[in-house]
Amino acid sequence: MVSDEESKYIWEHFDPERFRGVELIISCGDLSADYLGFLVSMIPAPLFYVPGNHDKSFADHPPAGCDSIDGKIIVFKGKRFFGLGGCKSNKEDTFEYTEAEMARIVSKKKLLFLRHGGFDILVTHAPAQGIGDGNDSFHQGFEAFLKLGEQYKPSYHFFGHQHTSYGRTQTKIVRGPTTYINACGYHILDI
Repeated sequence: MVSDEESKYIWEHFDPERFRGVELIISCGDLSADYLGFLVSMIPAPLFYVPGNHDKSFADHPPAGCDSIDGKIIVFKGKRFFGLGGCKSNKEDTFEYTEAEMARIVSKKKLLFLRHGGFDILVTHAPAQGIGDGNDSFHQGFEAFLKLGEQYKPSYHFFGHQHTSYGRTQTKIVRGPTTYINACGYHILDI
């Protein structure tokens, strides 16, 4: 999984052996379309993404060879992935939402959840409120994501928006049945 910070190791020193066996790439947002296109061309695996708040160009020019899961459930190798892009903001902009707007978006997906029997992995750009989020209002997580986790109990919640350069050193948090992972940079995970 990848998010927010493009890895110089991947860009400049790509080693195919390091990524042998990778079956799926997940992007939690705020990475350039060129970087995502590079990943999908170098690693023989599909790439699912949600847009981050800096991915406004994706609305008109999505990254080539990649599949948006924003607002969708995609089943891959028996695992149900549900994605929601964007971050928390008080202004109206592409991929920026108030808490009330995100709650409405989530509420409109209840039939989708019912049809699929929930989901196994939640992929978002912003974190859940109080779990790996920041102190300033722009980097706080969504309460709607916290409630989604409590209701559907996914095995994983992958998110971005919190750069490790912000002083966030804890990239993995376990709460109940869910493991929350900040995808900043890149991580290889065996699910």
